[in-house]
Amino acid sequence: MIEELLPPGVTSSEAFDDAAPAPLFPAEAALMQGRRAHRRRQFATARACARRCLADLGRPAAALLPGPGGAPQWPAGVVGSITHCQGYRAAVAAPASLMAAVGIDAEPAGPLPRGVLALITSEAERTHLAHLASADPSTPWDRLLFSAKEAAYKAWYPATGIWLGFRDATLTLFPDGGFAATLHPPLPPPVDPVYQGRWLAGPDLILTAVTREGRPPPPRATAAALISSATPA
Repeated sequence: MIEELLPPGVTSSEAFDDAAPAPLFPAEAALMQGRRAHRRRQFATARACARRCLADLGRPAAALLPGPGGAPQWPAGVVGSITHCQGYRAAVAAPASLMAAVGIDAEPAGPLPRGVLALITSEAERTHLAHLASADPSTPWDRLLFSAKEAAYKAWYPATGIWLGFRDATLTLFPDGGFAATLHPPLPPPVDPVYQGRWLAGPDLILTAVTREGRPPPPRATAAALISSATPA
């Protein structure tokens, strides 16, 4: 399913359960010690998907441990993203020489829990969602917006190292399966803060993906340089 949202050159792998064997590297297994069994299985299956993506790129299997922001740290020269939710796990990857950023997210196809929408959207976004819902009430537009913001953030953070909240992104969803995300960082951004993405909504699952062509900037150095330049000596 996720491949429908991706351009050429981006590899993908997905699973709908945890039935296939999915061994972990020692460092990954240590990270999962003490976690609930279903969470360990989910983590392992998602990492197995990621390693299949690496294999498709001709890269060896590698441990994918979370970085400071929680995103998986991919091998040098690779950009990628991982997602999982009930009944679905997926990963995508691409050469960093081809793609500057990728981000994917999967969510159950149902409305957001009560009270969440007001926390993650602006009044203008809620008006936008109301217009979409009036034209197509069968699509859970609020959950779709949440997922699209997640995908955009997953593309943004590894490339910049700059934290953002849900209200630091303005989303426009298009009924034809596209969306635009404009991010609002606190400092002048090191990359273009406008992302284009695609979405897919089925009866049980919502998928969103953001991709950007080009080479990524050095993430940590760029963010540190911005912060340093904005801080008096």
